Amino acid sequence: MPRQPRRRSYDQYCAAARALDAVGDRWTLLIVRELLAGPRRYTDLHADLPGVSTDVLASRLKDMEREELATRRKLPPPAAATVYELTARGRELLPVLTALAAWGAPELAERRPTDAVRAHWFAIPLIPLLRRLPYAPAVLDVRLDEGEFHVRTDGSAGGGAVYGDGPAPDADARLVLDADTCRALAEGALTVEEGVKDGRIEVTGEGPVAAALRGE
Repeated sequence: MPRQPRRRSYDQYCAAARALDAVGDRWTLLIVRELLAGPRRYTDLHADLPGVSTDVLASRLKDMEREELATRRKLPPPAAATVYELTARGRELLPVLTALAAWGAPELAERRPTDAVRAHWFAIPLIPLLRRLPYAPAVLDVRLDEGEFHVRTDGSAGGGAVYGDGPAPDADARLVLDADTCRALAEGALTVEEGVKDGRIEVTGEGPVAAALRGE
């Protein structure tokens, strides 16, 4: 099937401009953030993107399909639900989101009363830190007051998913911390080792990864 023309373009022969042609619309990169957790149903995407209208979400997903950043497929019975998932090209946007999260981390110093929050939104800034741990690759549960998610430091499961909502059945260790500690980690003001030593990060679990995280 021939590729449909884009709705709009900067019409500049520039790599940054071409990238923004594909992902520069409002909400697109946040949809990518959600799909980095693996296939998601439309209703789940809408629930975890507070503030987006159904029309805009549907439009952005169509744009992402056209740009070959995401695909849509139907799960086999008994689920029989339609899900959206990133293509290999879509998953290549992880470093872009990681860089944006690092750049924007200082803006989290003050949480506004109108700010929505989901625990798994902290996954993106934590991924590069967890991947640098000497015990990687590993599967790590991360528990905050706002909820729990897990990170696969090698991104090996779920069609390349690098994190997922809720705990993982095969987690090597669980890290318990709060949002302020997550922000300090993302800003580079704190390392995981320092957080564990200072008692800001509690590590639970059995096995070599959990023991190494505890410094045992």
